Amino acid sequence: MSNPTNTTAVSEADIAAAADRLVSAAASGTPTAPIRDLIGESDLVAAYAVQQRFNEGRTQAGAVVVGRKIGLTSKAVQEQLGVDQPDLGVLFDNMAFDNGADIPMDLLIQPKVEGEVGFVLGADLIDGPLDTAQVRGAIEYAVAALEICDSRIANWDIKFGDTVADNASSGVYVLGTERRTLDEVEPVEVTMSMEIDGTEVSTGNGAACLGDPIQAVVWLAQTARELGQPLKAGQVILSGALGPMASVSAGSTVSVTVSGLGTVTARFVEGKQA
Repeated sequence: MSNPTNTTAVSEADIAAAADRLVSAAASGTPTAPIRDLIGESDLVAAYAVQQRFNEGRTQAGAVVVGRKIGLTSKAVQEQLGVDQPDLGVLFDNMAFDNGADIPMDLLIQPKVEGEVGFVLGADLIDGPLDTAQVRGAIEYAVAALEICDSRIANWDIKFGDTVADNASSGVYVLGTERRTLDEVEPVEVTMSMEIDGTEVSTGNGAACLGDPIQAVVWLAQTARELGQPLKAGQVILSGALGPMASVSAGSTVSVTVSGLGTVTARFVEGKQA
């Protein structure tokens, strides 16, 4: 991928305006029009600059970075958006919910759910080649993960620049409780089934995530270091969808089962977080 630290022709004023749109949408719960009119459809540098401004508001409000998510790992989604590369977003502590938790719909605007393999790092990924061997050695364990994606862009009318700027369309997430080392489970070999209220809505496998979830983390480690924000021990990594996403509404229960990693569930409820 192009190095995100390169320059952009997009003005600082337009980057700031795009970030302001996203901040307002997140605060009001009312989605905004696409921001590609300000930053373009595919200007990686500008999009990550907007993402950084957007996320700075959360850290200034007290949110703590706890990990990263990888988006656009599915070939089908990449083709839909006309892109040939994944993207990354930031995970904050207030995005995490326990397995089986109630998730208030007021936290979300237009949520869609995905089944994934999640990882927790046991070592930093700062120095060295950040190759497959180093990344595998840095992973403490894998878990089943339910990612609730969300978009501050109305009707999910997004191109690459929109979703990158919008923190990779991040919402909230839930991790399973069955922790497995890479000696116990091989992520590329897993299968995934996602159900909403008992009806299967999505299936997939490890190879659907950039060919192998581990390779997705390799890409993330290298890109995060390029951005000057390398991955660190203890961080959570959501490696990307193993199958198609599905919309969810209040009253529904979602469960994701990943072979070798068990099942993770969440229920979506009306109202605000207690």
